[in-house]
Formats: sequence, C-alpha cells, structure tokens
Amino acid sequence: MATYTLPELPYDYAALEPVINPQIIELHHDKHHAAYVKGANDTLEQLEEARDKEAWGAINGLQKNLAFHLSGHILHSIYWHNMTGDGGGEPLAADGVGDLADAITESFGSFAGFKSQLTKASATTQGSGWGVLAYEPLSGKLIVEQVYDHQGNVGQGSVPVLVFDAWEHAFYLQYKNQKVDFIEAMWRVVNWQDVAKRYAAAKERQNVLLLTP
Repeated sequence: MATYTLPELPYDYAALEPVINPQIIELHHDKHHAAYVKGANDTLEQLEEARDKEAWGAINGLQKNLAFHLSGHILHSIYWHNMTGDGGGEPLAADGVGDLADAITESFGSFAGFKSQLTKASATTQGSGWGVLAYEPLSGKLIVEQVYDHQGNVGQGSVPVLVFDAWEHAFYLQYKNQKVDFIEAMWRVVNWQDVAKRYAAAKERQNVLLLTP
C-alpha cells in the first residue's frame, strides 16, 4: 500500500481564474504533483529493496530522490490550500488573522516589506524553486526562504506556512517567461485564513525541537 497519496484539490480547476487558468491547475495537480507522489513511493520501495539485499551502491541517489519527491509532495500540498479565488490583499485583524498580521510586522517591519522580500525571493530563485514564508522556531519569528528545486537553502526545523511555486510548470502556459508577472499576480489569490492557521499550528509545535539554552 502506497505511503503517500495525491490529495484532492480544495476547489475546481477554474477557481483561481484569471490569475491561474484551469489548464495549468489541471496539469500542475494531476500530472506534476502526482509525479512527485509516485516518485516518493517508488523511492521508498527501492530503499526497502536495498535494505533487504544489503545493496547500498545507490544509497546517495536514492536518498536525494526521496528528499526531492517528498519535498515536492509536501510543498504542493501546502500550495493548493494557500490559494483561494476569494483571497488576496493583506492579512487584517478585522478578518480574524490579526496574530499573523502582527507577526509579519514584527518580523519584517511592515507588510509592504514582507511582500517585497517574498516577491523578490520567489522571482529570483535560481533555476527551479519556491519562495517560502516559514515560521522559525528558535527565534519565534517568520522568515523568508528560497527553496532551490524542492530542498535547499532552508533553515532546519523551519515550518512553511505560505509557498509560492516558481517552477515554470506553474505559470508558463499562461505567463510565458514572465515569472515576475506571475508572482505579482499570486498575491491576488493568497488564502490568509489558511496561512494564519498554519502559523498558529507552527507556534504550538515549537517545543518539538531540542532548543539551545
């Protein structure tokens, strides 16, 4: 039985128009995300076979493949829920997300400063990757990270709460090579309610790490 399964979308393919067209959502979820799920499950099977046979010649490649596919599955699973056709703007106390709004101001000085940093981080990630807003438990603050491919350049233990997919398959059919235009448009569909729930849950779990004295 497969360890990982492809989650259903929380909306239909057309729900994020005009920011993201239905064809992109369908291909992105049903093909690309599904491929990461399959890749993670296949790699787990290959690792099990290697253990059974004590055949570790391919261990480095298998561990890298597992990290790549599993991280792709996790990031995409967050990504779908981070967006809504009724989203956008900025988090406000009047909308019930005041704790998140305060945390953004405390961590980045202002919402405008945060928006500018995450936009630039997402749009300038070298090659394929993600821009990520994450809760960092040692400081108790929010940080922006660049995720190369699906793995690198992140603080160990940080918890992603908002992710911007900057891989070409996320936008090319609609935005061509204008990644910056796509990232700017993404702000119109951010689901701040979902981001706020993830932030609150991350704060509650901060003691799972062995914190330094």
